[in-house]
Amino acid sequence: MNLYQTDPEFMELSENFAYKEVAGNEDIRLDDRTRYLAILATCIGAGGKEEFSVILGKALDDGIDPVAVKECVYQAVDYLGLARMREFLSVTNTVMTSHSITLPLPSQKTTDEADRFEKGLACQVEFFGEGMRESVKAGLINRWLAANCFGDYYTRTGLSAREREMITFCFLLAQGGCEPQLMGHCLGNFNVGNDEAFLMKVVLNVVPYIGYPRSLNAISVIKKASEKNTK
Repeated sequence: MNLYQTDPEFMELSENFAYKEVAGNEDIRLDDRTRYLAILATCIGAGGKEEFSVILGKALDDGIDPVAVKECVYQAVDYLGLARMREFLSVTNTVMTSHSITLPLPSQKTTDEADRFEKGLACQVEFFGEGMRESVKAGLINRWLAANCFGDYYTRTGLSAREREMITFCFLLAQGGCEPQLMGHCLGNFNVGNDEAFLMKVVLNVVPYIGYPRSLNAISVIKKASEKNTK
């Protein structure tokens, strides 16, 4: 159904806010690649398949690298699970095909079964500190976090470390109820160079897509993480 025909006033209000008032605000401006990745990750986290499709089309039209988009979608599996992530992968393939993008895209893999755990653990230590070496001894899920979440995905090329932590932040803030993990990944963002001011800009850029309650919760977590980081 065409919302421009059925709900023209709503579309005018929502697009004016999202595309003009928010995206056009110089105080919170992000470069196009960062802004699109943040919004796409937020749409995935919020379960917004239709809005994701719309934004993905705009991102590709504006020249955003398809590899970066695919890596964003792949990484979502760690934070939403396969049951929620798979439909976004299908939407991504449909939109990319409609833009004449040849699939599959070039491989970004840098690990194999022999080294995924060690490389994933090294990545965890880089992001979260030496304490991660002991954490992996705490149980099977901790080992999976090193080998699967970080070894299989964070070690891939196509996105920088800063971009990977930023999209993880967006996956978590958009879901709601993940504040403990959001706190941890605020600190992870700080460790890879995404400071408090940057994360605030990210949240403000995605307000139209998740609403005010989750945005305000995320801002509160950022402030608490910043206080913790300076102690």
